[in-house]
Amino acid sequence: MCRIVCSSLLLLVAFGCALPPERLPLQLLPENSAPLPYSELLTRARLQASAATEAFYLNRWGDLEDSARGLLQTARFFPKATEVPSTHKTTLGSEASALEKDAQQLLASARAQDVKETTSLMQRINLQVRELRLDK
Repeated sequence: MCRIVCSSLLLLVAFGCALPPERLPLQLLPENSAPLPYSELLTRARLQASAATEAFYLNRWGDLEDSARGLLQTARFFPKATEVPSTHKTTLGSEASALEKDAQQLLASARAQDVKETTSLMQRINLQVRELRLDK
């Protein structure tokens, strides 16, 4: 009886231990989709920048390229955003343009697997996304 209880407990522990599920990548938005709220685009940009950083640290260059494509698209959607905070209304165009330019360069550096350039770009992108925050 003791063996059955011990083996049952061991099986429960073994099945209870599992790795957390992998993050699902954000899907690209349809290019002709309606304008999205600023906060939703900001959340997408944060998630994409975080995914890019993680992919870079793990040398997953293909995933980094995907994240760069996502950031590039998100940057293109920012100028059309709705519900833009008043602190960003006048500067959003230039901020989005800078993010788009750096995302394009990140895509190129990821393809070339250029660690130094990617490091510099990731730093700039993360700072740009941080500056887009709502509570500025």
